[in-house]
Amino acid sequence: MSNTAMNSTANERARLLRVALTIAARGWPVFPLRPGGKRPALHRVDRCPSTGACAAGHLGWEQRATTDPDRIRRAWSIGPGWNIGLATGPAGLVVVDLDVPDPTDPNDVPPPRWAQLGATCGTEVLALLAAQAGQPFPDTHTVETPSGGWHLVFLAPTGPDAPALRNTAGERGNGLGWKVDTRAHGGYVVAAGSATPAGTYRVVDARDPVPLPDWLVQRLRPTPPPPPPVAPMPVGGSRHDRYLAAATRGERQRVLDAPPGQRNHSLYLASVALGQLVAGGALGEQDARAELRAAAAPHLAAGAYSALQAEKTISSGLRAGARRPRRLGDAA
Repeated sequence: MSNTAMNSTANERARLLRVALTIAARGWPVFPLRPGGKRPALHRVDRCPSTGACAAGHLGWEQRATTDPDRIRRAWSIGPGWNIGLATGPAGLVVVDLDVPDPTDPNDVPPPRWAQLGATCGTEVLALLAAQAGQPFPDTHTVETPSGGWHLVFLAPTGPDAPALRNTAGERGNGLGWKVDTRAHGGYVVAAGSATPAGTYRVVDARDPVPLPDWLVQRLRPTPPPPPPVAPMPVGGSRHDRYLAAATRGERQRVLDAPPGQRNHSLYLASVALGQLVAGGALGEQDARAELRAAAAPHLAAGAYSALQAEKTISSGLRAGARRPRRLGDAA
């Protein structure tokens, strides 16, 4: 690498370090993203080495996000210059992400519902929703994205009865609409100051975030998960079946007893263990998934992770377990 290239990399690394420290000084936890990209620069749960920060259990990007200046300096003082992820849940924020159609994709057009109303982008969809609700939309901290979209940054609802809002995408589930996503618990946004090949994320309204409007809080309130089954999975009376019942009960309890910060890792470990039994022919995959979903339900209700994250963790664990089948004896 030439001296010019080395100096350029060092300058960019120093710039991003300053930005990360400035964001963290607001009380907003940050973590590294891949250079020039949007994805976390940290290992996944299924590739966890169980060393260093993960010695006591896997810590994902949300758990490792920090406002500690020393940790930030150590992270951003190495490498080619990490982009900056802002963990919205730990920051107490809800970010409304207003996107625009991809000009290179002829199929990225408004669905009929929104086309009939004249909406051509996420900003116009949100304006229509506000008008339908009969509510003004407040000015708040705003970041412009390289694509021409906007991140509207709000304070998440607080208090004993406040819902733990999670991510939404478009119109799926309890989402708001076409080209309107939200990031809250379990989510992150690329922070202002980060750069991609398309451009730089930049603050266009530096005022402090205002509380998320109540009508949006109610729209985004998550649907409660179904209650876990009252009775355990039925099994027969043979020693084989009793062993299987004990094994599934133990893994269910592992998930239920998981402390904060290790809930997702515990769900993964339980999924691996039951995946071994599935691969060995002792347990059906759908039964294993039902057990794991039931065990995860209280953590979903508490906002520890989303239903989508839980499904991904379960599927990843079952695949890992399938590589090491575990067979039970057939003795009665």
